[in-house]
Amino acid sequence: MPKYSSGEADGRLDDVFRALMDPTRRAIVERLSRGPASVSELAAPFDVAMPTIVQHLKALEAGRIVASAKVGRVRTYQLVPGAFGPAIDWLGRQRPPAERQLDRLTALLTETAKSSEGEQQ
Repeated sequence: MPKYSSGEADGRLDDVFRALMDPTRRAIVERLSRGPASVSELAAPFDVAMPTIVQHLKALEAGRIVASAKVGRVRTYQLVPGAFGPAIDWLGRQRPPAERQLDRLTALLTETAKSSEGEQQ
């Protein structure tokens, strides 16, 4: 079994993916990409209790994707700049190996198609 490091960068990556694994949280992030919003504004599109939205927001805060500020009785959330950096970096490192596999598959399919055409003639 391969051995994977569990350094700070890997832990940060895990935090980001853990926070984004829920579709409700991803929808909240999409909404926050348009600008800061209060908890009630974030909860409005969902048919769930306010404490459920607060739990989702806590998970996003734990993943360091959102930050909040409270003014009076209103808590407002916004995206943390650069929060997706670890995920973007990791995904970027996965792309070249995947592309090489697709290139090999394309070459094999092309070769197979040419061989098939040659046999038919």
